[in-house]
Amino acid sequence: MEKFKELLAEALEREDEIKMEDEFRSYDEWSSIAYLSIIAFMDEVYDTQLEEAEFKQLKTVQDMYNACTKK
Repeated sequence: MEKFKELLAEALEREDEIKMEDEFRSYDEWSSIAYLSIIAFMDEVYDTQLEEAEFKQLKTVQDMYNACTKK
């Protein structure tokens, strides 16, 4: 879980703490570029490919983590 939060912080270029209950879209650093970076690390590190519609269902960092680790 800590590795996931590190990768997410890197993708978002975020220095503030990331909490699992955070709604990631509310981060100031959230952007379409961040989205692409997250999709890339999910694929590369977790071998997880999500369709855009699936990703839109994710609300929190925990949701995103669960999506990466369920496969």
